[in-house]
Amino acid sequence: MSKRTIFGIAGALIVIVGWWSCHHGSANQAQSSGRNTGGGAPVPVVAGKVEEKDMPIYLDGLGTVQAFNTVTVHTRVDGELQQVLFTEGQDVVKGGPLAVVDPRPFQAALDQAIAKKAQDEAQLGNAKVTFARNTDLLSKKVIAPADFDASRYSVDQFQAAVQADQAAIENARTQLEYTQIKSPIDGRTGVRLVDVGNIVHAADQIGIVVITQIHPISVVFTLPEQNLSAILTEGGANGGLHVSALDRGNTTTLGEGTLAVVDNEIDQTTGTVKLKATFPNDDLKLWPGKFVNARLVLTTKKNAIVVPASVVQRGPQGTYAYVIKPDKTVEMRPVKVAQTQANVALIDDGLKAGEQVVVDGQYKLQPGAHVELTTPQPQQPTASPKQRTTKPAKP
Repeated sequence: MSKRTIFGIAGALIVIVGWWSCHHGSANQAQSSGRNTGGGAPVPVVAGKVEEKDMPIYLDGLGTVQAFNTVTVHTRVDGELQQVLFTEGQDVVKGGPLAVVDPRPFQAALDQAIAKKAQDEAQLGNAKVTFARNTDLLSKKVIAPADFDASRYSVDQFQAAVQADQAAIENARTQLEYTQIKSPIDGRTGVRLVDVGNIVHAADQIGIVVITQIHPISVVFTLPEQNLSAILTEGGANGGLHVSALDRGNTTTLGEGTLAVVDNEIDQTTGTVKLKATFPNDDLKLWPGKFVNARLVLTTKKNAIVVPASVVQRGPQGTYAYVIKPDKTVEMRPVKVAQTQANVALIDDGLKAGEQVVVDGQYKLQPGAHVELTTPQPQQPTASPKQRTTKPAKP
């Protein structure tokens, strides 16, 4: 075979290969173009409707639960702690008995003060009789005026002594009452700090027990200082705004309360303002020291445009959503999201009520693609370890 023949065959093969590659690539490109821009099989997606309803506008901040009131109960007199009348963790009421300090020395002091008053009252009676007698004798000029004046001043002296004795009785009675230690507030007792039999003093730094009031309870939280003007505009300085306490995952509501106070200064170190809310806490889901997410509702936006949160997608140009047209093609439309709450996105701009949007399946789409509307598939429950069965291995 000559060289010319070989070159001719090689050239023909090159032409054939080039034609096949071009034809096959064009077909694939046309097929791909048809799938993404309207040709070919439609893409299955889950669709939803843009709704219009009232939506709350809120601010989120990290908060800490605090007892509404906290009191460390101390003894007000010195003595032996004879009785403890509460159980740790018990709910107590204001004025309820908590403990008893040995009352005998204070009872003796009260009895002594009462006896002293009786003694001075007897002397006062005698001074009054003497003064009356001297008054009659002075009119008859039997005694000197100096003796009359002495009897009169003696009456005044014993009257003052009786008054002092009454004050001493009141003081002794008060000291005796202090031996009965009572709860100053409604609340719940903590761990007992002193055991029966110990000598307690009014000057002790450690008290007998700490009582915390948890009905109601407070939540202290912070918000950025730039939110302060919006809070004040909505009347937050006077309290009354609605506040929700949620768990750290923002999934479970632990309580509903109201804003009580906005702090009177901004923390310059953190650039935040402190707020306090009050919660009834009837179900005891809020506990002192617990960290929560506080959600302050500023206002409610009427007739707001809302969609499921999964509708909103993020791209290089910002947030967008796929809108389904009447011809079952999709349009990529930029949207402006105000907030997202409980898997619901509040849309400020970009969508209208009644429009259809893609809820699931966006990752397969491009602008202009044909779609087929499907229903979401329910998730199959995962078998627990006890429910799983394994076949025995064959020997």
